[in-house]
Amino acid sequence: MLEKRVPPLLLVLFVGAAMWGIATLTSPVPLDDTLRKVAAGVLFVVGALFPVAGLVAFRRARTTVDPRTPEASSALVCSGIYRYSRNPMYMGFALWLLAWGVYLGSGWGLLGVVFFVVYMNHFQIAPEERALRALFGDQFRAYEQRVRRWL
Repeated sequence: MLEKRVPPLLLVLFVGAAMWGIATLTSPVPLDDTLRKVAAGVLFVVGALFPVAGLVAFRRARTTVDPRTPEASSALVCSGIYRYSRNPMYMGFALWLLAWGVYLGSGWGLLGVVFFVVYMNHFQIAPEERALRALFGDQFRAYEQRVRRWL
């Protein structure tokens, strides 16, 4: 089973490589090069802020950052960026892939972002949430009601 088996950063690299492959096989979207590169840069920088803020919040709470072992969590982190997204690190990774797709100028390549989100929802986030519900019970359920999964 794939649940929590593929480290999210490895998945980002795999999807990014697939997006590049698709971009080489399809026609680019006609966009001004400067606009495309600036937009990709902005998306990448904004995307980088999410995982950094997530890591900072996890370090402050002194809990695990390993997404393969959510059952090892020692604290439910609801502060900082986690007030706005239950998965800011994954949100940042999705923005990186979006930035990559924009940079490549490939409309079809952007399907990689969709694949990443669907895969993460099913094989990573849902199992993490089950583990956190088991660990933190009503506290996590209340958090789920307050804060969206992605943004």
